[in-house]
Amino acid sequence: MKSVVRFDNLKIGSRISRFRWMIRGIDLKSFVVMFVLIPTIVAGIYLHGQKVSYFLRPIWQSPPKPFIHLPHYYHSNVSMASLCNLHGWKLRDYPRRVYDAVLFSNEIDMLTIRWKELYPYITQFVLLESNSTFTSIPKSFNFAINRNNFDFVESRLTYGTIGGRFNKGENPFVEEAYQRVALDHLLRIAGIDDDDLLIMSDVDEIPSGHTIDVLRWCDGQPPIVHLNLKNYLYSFEFNLDHKSWRASVHQYRKGSTRYVHYRQSDYLLADSGWHCSFCFRKISDFVFKMKAYSHTDRVRFSHYLDTKRIQAVICSGADLYDMLPEEYTFRELIGKMGPIPHSYSAVHLPSYLLENADKYKYLFPGNCIREDG
Repeated sequence: MKSVVRFDNLKIGSRISRFRWMIRGIDLKSFVVMFVLIPTIVAGIYLHGQKVSYFLRPIWQSPPKPFIHLPHYYHSNVSMASLCNLHGWKLRDYPRRVYDAVLFSNEIDMLTIRWKELYPYITQFVLLESNSTFTSIPKSFNFAINRNNFDFVESRLTYGTIGGRFNKGENPFVEEAYQRVALDHLLRIAGIDDDDLLIMSDVDEIPSGHTIDVLRWCDGQPPIVHLNLKNYLYSFEFNLDHKSWRASVHQYRKGSTRYVHYRQSDYLLADSGWHCSFCFRKISDFVFKMKAYSHTDRVRFSHYLDTKRIQAVICSGADLYDMLPEEYTFRELIGKMGPIPHSYSAVHLPSYLLENADKYKYLFPGNCIREDG
């Protein structure tokens, strides 16, 4: 037994001697590279690789084709005939019918503000909701639960539900596409027909009422027009930029019009409304959306969902995901780095929002604290 112990000791001593010899053979510079620099680089890539990728975007990705910008004219004291003429269009004998269609998750306040803004101009409101998020998380039918708050549209409402497929691990954009196809079907049930106008936009992408009024009364505009919206984050205190473009208005065509949320035209109508992203009353709604919507991969670390961190981010105007701006030139990217500057203007916002300022106080400048629930 003792001889075995001596043998093992000899083996251990031999390994230690070999390690010492290896260490002596490495100079200080090599040691720093192997045991300090390389691990630091690996940790940096893990923690900040996404930032590096976004910062280098101007090198590895070309900007999309520029839009053809359409000037937008409006004043409440100018006649519709004059407004159509200013746009280079012609006044119709009667307005087109307009359908406003949305997929709904949990944005009760944004939906109320949207529908109040658009109510005078919409023929039919079409809403579809699922019991599944795009990321296959079960959810309630939140509109059904709150439907009594929307009595003002009931006579013009086509409401539908669809069961989620709950395919765990599937790309969230597949479930999103599945729900958008179902919304196409619901629009046909609602009675949409050729030459009707169809608004395609998320709930928080709110066209201004006068924009829709001009488009329904005028002839001569492109059959598909994207809407240039002012881009806000968390509330109307943080005006990120004026580059939101995914909302669009279509002259409906049976067999060809599909409800999607990507670029479908080269035409962009200026100053057409508001996009208020992550504009929630409660911290819990921020957490839910971060886990529920298609870009859930941006939640790279669990502490991003910490409620105290989220509250601090809201008040500072920083990015929830600690990401760099998605820009295609270094000038624009560097110019937008850091928190969004605070704005103290509440001019040219939806009228219903201003008329009910006490109810929606959290959406105005200087009111960043959110409810916990």
